Amino acid sequence: MKAIVIGGGIGGTCAAIALKRFGIETAVYEAVKEIKPVGAAISIWPNGVKCLNYLGMKEPLRKLGGQMRFMAYKEYLQGQTLTRFSMDPLIQSVGEQPYPVARAELQSMLLDTYGRDEVQFGKRVTHVEESADSVTAWFDDGSSATGDVLIAADGTHSVIRQHVLGYATERRYAGYVNWNGLVEIDESIAPSDQWTTFVGEGKRVSLMPVSDNRFYFFFDVPLPKGLPEDRATLRDDLQRYFAGWAEPVQKLIGLINPDTTNRIEIHDIEPFMQLVKGRIALLGDSGHSTTPDIGQGGCAAMEDAVVLANALQTNSLGIEDALLRYQEKRAYRVKDLVLKARKRCDVTHGKDMAVTGQWYEDLKTETGERILSGMCETILGGPLE
Repeated sequence: MKAIVIGGGIGGTCAAIALKRFGIETAVYEAVKEIKPVGAAISIWPNGVKCLNYLGMKEPLRKLGGQMRFMAYKEYLQGQTLTRFSMDPLIQSVGEQPYPVARAELQSMLLDTYGRDEVQFGKRVTHVEESADSVTAWFDDGSSATGDVLIAADGTHSVIRQHVLGYATERRYAGYVNWNGLVEIDESIAPSDQWTTFVGEGKRVSLMPVSDNRFYFFFDVPLPKGLPEDRATLRDDLQRYFAGWAEPVQKLIGLINPDTTNRIEIHDIEPFMQLVKGRIALLGDSGHSTTPDIGQGGCAAMEDAVVLANALQTNSLGIEDALLRYQEKRAYRVKDLVLKARKRCDVTHGKDMAVTGQWYEDLKTETGERILSGMCETILGGPLE
């Protein structure tokens, strides 16, 4: 069996690693000449961590991950703590800890594990064609690649999704803009072992520790899409949107480097249940593009990779049957994750400020039990539980 993998991001490389471990021949094609991750970092929750452990990356991941021992919410004006609790009950419940990781370093680890030299860069797919016993991808340089199965891990702007579904999907603007980047840890802003989030006005400012004494930070602001804002206006924009916020937030804005800070208009895609067609399977954002509000986008792609590789390895009724079993195992799971993230997004970002205001009030009496219970439920829905 030969598998063609379209996309060299998190989902594509995880799928290629998983297939390779089972002795399945793989070829990976990535559209860009050099991968530059859109976000600065990613929170890999225990369901994703277990997938990477399963794929042989247990030790390298631990070297990249920050130690996130506590979680805290703070009110936005004075920075007073609304709630703070240990992450240990979560870790004990699910059997693994979360790791916030810089995206570029995660991508590098995945490429090194698969074989960086084996990925063909600058190969942008234009269309795919199926025959009775093979599938072919065509690229914009006129070349093509043929295999027995094709994994479409070509992201939220997937070219192959329409071929699988038979219609074009629309990306839905989630209503907020996210700025994210990395800064050196400063304990006067937040503790180095804590996920700290300032909340107010339907906005948030969050910091997570990653390796090498750095915070991953992000700012969220509900805004119309298409505003004329870029890195040149970034610091002024953040100072304006967060005027009057607590001193640690002002200090963080002063520390960030606009040239390495990303500004992203957050979108998702309405969930759909069809993830496969014939010998083609959608994987990662091509199959379930989500907002980052529960931190499960990358983790879901890792889960996809493990389930898909196992389906292809263990099934003796043919590739198309194996892909249908992959779809059966994944469609409801990823739909649930997209909708959970959307629901969390609306509460966090003030879609109904009465609901968001009540959440702020509830945080004052939060012991951690409710929040961690919700996280546990999501994590324990993974394939390696």
